Amino acid sequence: MGIDCAPTLLRAVPAGAEPQVAALYWEAFGRKLGPALNPPEAGRSFIAEHLNHDRGIVAVHGGHIVGVAGYQLGGHGLTGGDLGDVLAAYGLFRSLPRLAVLALFKRTPEPGELVMDGIAVDARRRGLGIGGLLLTEVAAVAAEHGCHRVRLDVIDVNPRARALYERHGFRAARTEPTPYLRTLLGFGAVTTMYRPVPAADGRDGGEGGDGGEGGGISA
Repeated sequence: MGIDCAPTLLRAVPAGAEPQVAALYWEAFGRKLGPALNPPEAGRSFIAEHLNHDRGIVAVHGGHIVGVAGYQLGGHGLTGGDLGDVLAAYGLFRSLPRLAVLALFKRTPEPGELVMDGIAVDARRRGLGIGGLLLTEVAAVAAEHGCHRVRLDVIDVNPRARALYERHGFRAARTEPTPYLRTLLGFGAVTTMYRPVPAADGRDGGEGGDGGEGGGISA
């Protein structure tokens, strides 16, 4: 991988690591999440406080979180927080436009589908294979829960991320122009991609069939 040893992958966010995960997520998605959760310190705090720990895979190296991948299963994604949480954090009048922006990111998995909330790698560790390790582990989780595919959305201004996904078996299914979001969120199209997941241990059921909402568009 180009580093002294491969990172350790954990299938949950460790207690106490919430600020690190939130910082990585904000680094990756702050441009999109900013209109809903700014200022940045408040946004990072909100993400850290409302994480669903068991919906994230983290890469740990040298005692630090160097990568994280979030996903939805059983109606929950890595990034949480409901209407009441937003109101409590930002107040009534400041929350209304924020909720409208957050609603743009809500997606519901189809039966047998695991939806990724997003993937983020420490900027100092990019290009070392960490993103690929996280994607492979997400696919393994999907297989163990009886899902037949992994789905993610990638924005048009991040071709590097799309290239990573394609190297790991994702194929574009459709692209939706979103010119109305270019000024607000910085991108003008979203491409939905799928990766087939072979069955694991003959399983054909699991949490993957449950609906859920949440998550941001993958960077």
